[in-house]
Amino acid sequence: MSYPYLINRLLLALPTLAGAVTIIFILLRVVPGDPIAMMTGPGATEADIAQLRAHYGLDQSIAHQFVIYLGQLITGDLGTSISLRQDVGELIAGRLPVTIELVVIAMLIAVGFALILALKGAFWRGRWPERMVDSFIGVIVAIPDFLWALSLILVLGVAIPIMPIFGRMDLALSFDSWTNFYLTESLLRGRFEVTRSVLYHMVLPAVSLALPLMAITARVLKSCLNAEMNREYVTLARTRGFSRLKVIYSQALRNALVPATALSGVQFTFLIGGTVLVERIFGYPGIGNMAIDAVINRDLPLIQGLVLTFAILFILVNLLIDLFITFLDPRLRHA
Repeated sequence: MSYPYLINRLLLALPTLAGAVTIIFILLRVVPGDPIAMMTGPGATEADIAQLRAHYGLDQSIAHQFVIYLGQLITGDLGTSISLRQDVGELIAGRLPVTIELVVIAMLIAVGFALILALKGAFWRGRWPERMVDSFIGVIVAIPDFLWALSLILVLGVAIPIMPIFGRMDLALSFDSWTNFYLTESLLRGRFEVTRSVLYHMVLPAVSLALPLMAITARVLKSCLNAEMNREYVTLARTRGFSRLKVIYSQALRNALVPATALSGVQFTFLIGGTVLVERIFGYPGIGNMAIDAVINRDLPLIQGLVLTFAILFILVNLLIDLFITFLDPRLRHA
C-alpha cells in the first residue's frame, strides 16, 4: 500500500466528516427543546435566558450559527459545554481514553475467543462438536450487549457478588494520571494495584461488549475456514501427508482471516457505538456515558463534539483495518 493511497483515503474521509457535522448540527437545532431554558431552571428571567442564548450564539439564524461553528472547528475549538460550562475538547479528551481502553480490551476478548471457536468448529467439521459450537454461537449472537450487561450484573454482581458493577476502579485507590489511560499508565509507572483494580472493574463491561462481536466474528471466520478447506491447495496439502490441523493453521487460516477481518472492522464500529448503553449501565466514565448526559441536557456543543469524535474513530478504525487486510493479502499489497 503506497503513501498516495493513504493520502487519498484520508482525503475521502473529509466529506464523511463534513456530512456528519452538517447533519447533526441541523438536526440538533430543529428538534424541540431549549437547552438554555433547561440549564437556567424555572427561576430564570427572560433577560437571563436571552443573555445566555446570545452568549452561546443561539439567537442567530441556523446558517449563521453553522458558519460560526465551522470557523471554530477550523481553529480546533469545539465550543463550551452548555450544561457543564467547560471546554468541550477538554471534556472529550478526559473521557476518550476510558472508552478506548474498554473497547480495545473488549476487542481482544472477542477476537481471541472467536478464533478459538472458529478453529474448533472447522477442525471438527461435520461432527457433533461443530454442532455444539454453532449452537453456542447462535445463542450468543441473539442477545445484544446491553442485555448481556444486565445479565452479568444480576448474576455476578447481585446473585453471586464477586465482581464490581460500577465505576472504573476502587474508590479507596488514588491515581494521579497524566493521560487518563489508567491501564497503560499504571503498568508503566509500576502501580500494579491500580492495574488490577482497573482490569477488575473492566471485566463485566468488556465481556458485555465482546460477546456479540465474538459470536459474529467466529461465525464468519468458521465459514471462511470451511470454504478454504474445500480449495484445491488444501486437497493437495492433505495428499502430501499434512494433517488437517497443520493445514488449517499454516495455510487456510491466513486466507480466511481476510474476509473475517473486514467484517470485524465493521463490527468494531458498532462496538464503539455499543459503549453508550454499556457504559451507562456500569457507570463507566467514558464518552458513551457522557453522550447520554449530553442528549438529556440538550447540550448542543458537547453532542456535536462527541459525534465528531465518533466519526473520526470510525474512519481511523476502517483505515487501520484496510492496512491490516493489505498486510494479510499480498495481492492487495502489490496492487
